[in-house]
Amino acid sequence: MGYLKYLRQAWNTPTPEQTALWRERLIQWRAEPVTVRIAHPTRLDRARSLGYKAKGGFVIVRQCVRSGGRQKPKFSRGRKPSKMRRINIIGMSYQWIAEQRAARKYPNLEVLNSYFVAKDSKSKWYEIILIDPHHPEILSDVQLRGLTKRAHANRVFRGLTASGKRSRGLLTHKGKGAEKLRPSLRANKGRAK
Repeated sequence: MGYLKYLRQAWNTPTPEQTALWRERLIQWRAEPVTVRIAHPTRLDRARSLGYKAKGGFVIVRQCVRSGGRQKPKFSRGRKPSKMRRINIIGMSYQWIAEQRAARKYPNLEVLNSYFVAKDSKSKWYEIILIDPHHPEILSDVQLRGLTKRAHANRVFRGLTASGKRSRGLLTHKGKGAEKLRPSLRANKGRAK
Protein backbone atom coordinates (compact mmCIF):
# COMPACT_ATOMS: atom_id res chain seq x y z
CA MET A 1 0.00 0.00 0.00
CA GLY A 2 1.46 3.35 -1.04
CA TYR A 3 2.05 6.25 1.30
CA LEU A 4 -0.71 8.35 -0.31
CA LYS A 5 -3.29 5.82 0.83
CA TYR A 6 -2.09 6.24 4.42
CA LEU A 7 -2.32 10.02 4.04
CA ARG A 8 -5.91 9.68 2.80
CA GLN A 9 -6.81 7.44 5.75
CA ALA A 10 -5.25 9.90 8.20
CA TRP A 11 -7.25 12.71 6.64
CA ASN A 12 -10.56 10.80 6.80
CA THR A 13 -10.13 9.59 10.40
CA PRO A 14 -8.20 12.26 12.34
CA THR A 15 -6.82 11.62 15.82
CA PRO A 16 -7.43 14.07 18.69
CA GLU A 17 -3.89 15.44 18.22
CA GLN A 18 -4.61 16.14 14.56
CA THR A 19 -7.88 17.86 15.46
CA ALA A 20 -6.03 20.17 17.88
CA LEU A 21 -3.45 20.90 15.17
CA TRP A 22 -6.23 21.87 12.74
CA ARG A 23 -7.72 24.27 15.28
CA GLU A 24 -4.36 26.01 15.55
CA ARG A 25 -4.03 26.12 11.76
CA LEU A 26 -7.46 27.68 11.32
CA ILE A 27 -6.59 30.40 13.84
CA GLN A 28 -3.51 31.24 11.74
CA TRP A 29 -5.40 31.04 8.43
CA ARG A 30 -8.10 33.46 9.62
CA ALA A 31 -5.43 36.11 10.21
CA GLU A 32 -3.89 35.63 6.73
CA PRO A 33 -5.06 37.31 3.52
CA VAL A 34 -7.80 35.51 1.60
CA THR A 35 -5.41 34.47 -1.22
CA VAL A 36 -2.08 32.99 -0.09
CA ARG A 37 0.52 31.26 -2.22
CA ILE A 38 1.98 28.26 -0.40
CA ALA A 39 5.06 26.16 -1.05
CA HIS A 40 3.55 22.68 -0.65
CA PRO A 41 -0.01 21.31 -0.78
CA THR A 42 -1.68 20.67 2.56
CA ARG A 43 -3.35 17.50 1.27
CA LEU A 44 -0.70 15.86 -0.88
CA ASP A 45 -2.82 12.80 -1.68
CA ARG A 46 -5.68 14.92 -3.04
CA ALA A 47 -3.35 17.23 -4.96
CA ARG A 48 -1.55 14.30 -6.61
CA SER A 49 -4.83 12.69 -7.62
CA LEU A 50 -5.88 15.96 -9.30
CA GLY A 51 -2.73 16.32 -11.38
CA TYR A 52 -0.20 18.11 -9.14
CA LYS A 53 3.48 17.32 -9.70
CA ALA A 54 6.39 18.62 -7.63
CA LYS A 55 8.19 20.38 -10.46
CA GLY A 56 8.50 23.79 -12.04
CA GLY A 57 5.44 25.50 -13.42
CA PHE A 58 3.07 24.38 -10.65
CA VAL A 59 1.74 26.90 -8.11
CA ILE A 60 -0.47 26.11 -5.11
CA VAL A 61 -2.75 28.84 -3.74
CA ARG A 62 -4.93 28.65 -0.62
CA GLN A 63 -8.12 30.62 -1.17
CA CYS A 64 -10.62 31.60 1.53
CA VAL A 65 -14.29 32.09 0.64
CA ARG A 66 -16.90 33.47 3.01
CA SER A 67 -19.74 30.97 3.19
CA GLY A 68 -23.38 32.00 3.47
CA GLY A 69 -25.08 35.22 2.47
CA ARG A 70 -25.75 34.30 -1.15
CA GLN A 71 -29.28 35.78 -1.21
CA LYS A 72 -30.41 39.00 -2.76
CA PRO A 73 -31.26 41.74 -0.25
CA LYS A 74 -34.84 41.73 0.99
CA PHE A 75 -37.16 43.60 -1.38
CA SER A 76 -38.23 47.04 -0.21
CA ARG A 77 -41.04 47.48 -2.77
CA GLY A 78 -43.83 45.34 -4.11
CA ARG A 79 -43.25 42.44 -6.51
CA LYS A 80 -45.34 39.85 -8.25
CA PRO A 81 -45.24 36.65 -6.23
CA SER A 82 -43.39 34.91 -9.07
CA LYS A 83 -40.63 37.53 -8.94
CA MET A 84 -40.06 37.36 -5.16
CA ARG A 85 -37.45 34.60 -5.43
CA ARG A 86 -34.37 35.46 -3.40
CA ILE A 87 -32.44 32.25 -2.70
CA ASN A 88 -29.71 30.55 -4.73
CA ILE A 89 -29.06 33.43 -7.09
CA ILE A 90 -25.45 32.64 -7.96
CA GLY A 91 -25.77 29.09 -9.23
CA MET A 92 -22.06 28.48 -8.58
CA SER A 93 -20.40 26.39 -5.90
CA TYR A 94 -18.03 27.98 -3.38
CA GLN A 95 -15.21 25.93 -4.91
CA TRP A 96 -15.80 27.40 -8.36
CA ILE A 97 -15.91 30.92 -6.88
CA ALA A 98 -12.60 30.25 -5.08
CA GLU A 99 -11.00 29.07 -8.33
CA GLN A 100 -12.11 32.23 -10.14
CA ARG A 101 -10.78 34.51 -7.41
CA ALA A 102 -7.40 32.77 -7.48
CA ALA A 103 -7.31 33.06 -11.27
CA ARG A 104 -7.98 36.80 -11.05
CA LYS A 105 -5.15 37.17 -8.54
CA TYR A 106 -2.72 35.31 -10.85
CA PRO A 107 -3.82 36.25 -14.39
CA ASN A 108 -0.78 34.68 -16.10
CA LEU A 109 -1.58 31.19 -14.70
CA GLU A 110 -4.28 28.66 -15.61
CA VAL A 111 -6.37 26.75 -13.06
CA LEU A 112 -5.79 23.01 -13.29
CA ASN A 113 -8.02 21.86 -10.42
CA SER A 114 -8.83 22.47 -6.75
CA TYR A 115 -9.82 20.64 -3.59
CA PHE A 116 -11.40 21.34 -0.19
CA VAL A 117 -9.09 21.87 2.79
CA ALA A 118 -11.02 23.19 5.80
CA LYS A 119 -14.04 25.14 7.00
CA ASP A 120 -15.29 26.95 10.07
CA SER A 121 -18.53 28.75 10.87
CA LYS A 122 -17.81 31.68 8.54
CA SER A 123 -15.36 30.55 5.86
CA LYS A 124 -14.26 27.70 3.63
CA TRP A 125 -10.70 27.15 2.41
CA TYR A 126 -9.77 25.55 -0.89
CA GLU A 127 -6.37 24.91 -2.40
CA ILE A 128 -6.16 25.67 -6.11
CA ILE A 129 -3.56 24.06 -8.38
CA LEU A 130 -2.37 26.55 -10.99
CA ILE A 131 0.02 25.95 -13.87
CA ASP A 132 2.19 28.35 -15.83
CA PRO A 133 1.39 27.69 -19.52
CA HIS A 134 4.70 29.25 -20.67
CA HIS A 135 6.99 27.27 -18.34
CA PRO A 136 9.40 24.92 -20.18
CA GLU A 137 8.63 21.95 -17.90
CA ILE A 138 4.87 22.33 -18.50
CA LEU A 139 5.42 22.67 -22.27
CA SER A 140 7.48 19.46 -22.30
CA ASP A 141 4.94 17.49 -20.22
CA VAL A 142 2.81 15.34 -22.54
CA GLN A 143 -0.21 15.31 -20.19
CA LEU A 144 -0.30 19.08 -19.62
CA ARG A 145 0.84 20.36 -23.00
CA GLY A 146 -2.76 20.62 -24.23
CA LEU A 147 -3.68 23.12 -21.52
CA THR A 148 -1.08 25.57 -22.79
CA LYS A 149 -2.93 26.14 -26.08
CA ARG A 150 -4.98 29.26 -26.67
CA ALA A 151 -8.24 27.28 -26.76
CA HIS A 152 -7.84 26.51 -23.04
CA ALA A 153 -7.23 30.10 -21.95
CA ASN A 154 -9.42 31.30 -19.05
CA ARG A 155 -10.90 27.83 -18.68
CA VAL A 156 -12.06 28.51 -15.10
CA PHE A 157 -14.26 31.43 -16.21
CA ARG A 158 -15.90 29.26 -18.84
CA GLY A 159 -16.72 26.48 -16.39
CA LEU A 160 -14.26 23.94 -17.78
CA THR A 161 -12.71 22.87 -14.47
CA ALA A 162 -14.19 19.96 -12.52
CA SER A 163 -16.05 22.17 -10.04
CA GLY A 164 -17.32 24.36 -12.89
CA LYS A 165 -18.67 21.35 -14.76
CA ARG A 166 -20.25 20.04 -11.56
CA SER A 167 -21.99 23.39 -10.98
CA ARG A 168 -23.20 23.41 -14.59
CA GLY A 169 -24.66 19.91 -14.15
CA LEU A 170 -22.30 18.15 -16.54
CA LEU A 171 -20.63 15.65 -14.17
CA THR A 172 -22.41 12.55 -12.97
CA HIS A 173 -23.15 11.77 -9.34
CA LYS A 174 -21.78 8.23 -9.14
CA GLY A 175 -19.55 6.26 -11.45
CA LYS A 176 -19.31 6.03 -15.19
CA GLY A 177 -22.73 4.51 -15.88
CA ALA A 178 -24.80 7.16 -14.08
CA GLU A 179 -26.97 9.60 -15.97
CA LYS A 180 -26.06 13.25 -16.34
CA LEU A 181 -27.70 15.74 -14.00
CA ARG A 182 -29.48 17.41 -16.92
CA PRO A 183 -29.83 16.80 -20.66
CA SER A 184 -27.84 18.81 -23.15
CA LEU A 185 -29.22 22.33 -23.43
CA ARG A 186 -28.38 22.61 -27.14
CA ALA A 187 -29.99 19.28 -28.00
CA ASN A 188 -33.19 20.11 -26.08
CA LYS A 189 -33.52 23.78 -26.98
CA GLY A 190 -37.01 23.70 -28.48
CA ARG A 191 -38.34 20.75 -26.53
CA ALA A 192 -41.49 21.29 -24.46
CA LYS A 193 -41.14 20.56 -20.77
